[in-house]
Amino acid sequence: MTKLTCFATIWTLGILLLLSCNQQPTGKSTAEANSEVATLLDRHPALRNGVEWDKVQNAYGTARAAVQQNPDDAKSWLLLAEVFMQEARVTGEHPYYYPAALKAVEKVLEKPFSEGNPKDQDLKFQALSLKAGVEMSLHQFDKAFQTAQEAVAINPHNAAIYGVLTDACVELGHYDEAVDFADKMVGIRPDLRSYSRVSYLREIFGDLPGAIEAMKLAVSAGYPGSEQAAWAKLNLGHLYEKTGDFDKARETFESILNERPDYPFAIAALGNLALQQNDYQTAEKLLNRAIEIAPEVGFYENLARLYKQTGRMEEFDKTFETIIAMMNEDAEAGHVMDLEMAKVYLELKEDPKLALQYARKEYELRPQNKDVNAVMAQIFQKAGQPEEAAKYAAAAVVSNRSKG
Repeated sequence: MTKLTCFATIWTLGILLLLSCNQQPTGKSTAEANSEVATLLDRHPALRNGVEWDKVQNAYGTARAAVQQNPDDAKSWLLLAEVFMQEARVTGEHPYYYPAALKAVEKVLEKPFSEGNPKDQDLKFQALSLKAGVEMSLHQFDKAFQTAQEAVAINPHNAAIYGVLTDACVELGHYDEAVDFADKMVGIRPDLRSYSRVSYLREIFGDLPGAIEAMKLAVSAGYPGSEQAAWAKLNLGHLYEKTGDFDKARETFESILNERPDYPFAIAALGNLALQQNDYQTAEKLLNRAIEIAPEVGFYENLARLYKQTGRMEEFDKTFETIIAMMNEDAEAGHVMDLEMAKVYLELKEDPKLALQYARKEYELRPQNKDVNAVMAQIFQKAGQPEEAAKYAAAAVVSNRSKG
């Protein structure tokens, strides 16, 4: 999952608790509703985080019981979607939870909405907002942008929906528009979500000190120990890492674990730091610990890098097969994985020909995105076509500096 698609899901938890709904019956039975609700997967013990898991199970159980009793309970369908989105973030079970979240949202959007009913329109706004967040997480960026535009037409005063528009514009390579939407978001509600977007935009435009400053604000705005605050602090650590300050990065990652023990992304981040410093024994131990807790494909990618760097090619091949299988599973669940496929085939397998097949698909979808152009440039450089590589490299730089 990319940084911004993770940001797109941060805002969902808890926003629907005060929703009311006036649904018309459709005649569906309790048994039909029961079969349509995805099961809540058990969390790994390291991910339960005290009473947090109890609260999630209670929220899920309450909402599930509500739709069993009344299959037209829109508020409960949307709460289920929120739970599934949050669990995808926490557990890494993306191919299971994202389709489940989308299905729950569609249960609400399949009904007609009264244009003159404020409560009906608020319900539609919440459903569209959640749908846009799911589409961002599935890397369906153009769809997410269109869905978010539908939502903002209903309520132009909600900060969170501008966050989705910011994220979608960044991924589509519309950086000027992303800045405008982020400005609107901060103007409405300066909080962890908006500061995180500001930080990433500053990073895109090459302002790492400014990005660090904004991410510090995001961290300070979060509740210590929460998943959202841990994610913000994780990105702060990565910013320190990009500046070459490994000591501050390590200190930041370790501080996450003091507040949220066994947070797998922080464990993996420490493993990656060890890998960069050629401390292979520590890196392998930490990466395997992260993988044990959550099946995040990025953890496997770093482990594959370790095996490749240390010449353990049998283990590398096995791990690479796991990476491709995981990405294919994501793709089957509707997750657009072409850029990620291109990256692993280029870097890990050093196969520019196959990498190009995937990268071209992504380029057709978002030719202005700087990361897509950068990967295209790397592929052609690896393939011994420096002139072609230069064209894409130039496009990546232009996109990166399109504003400011």
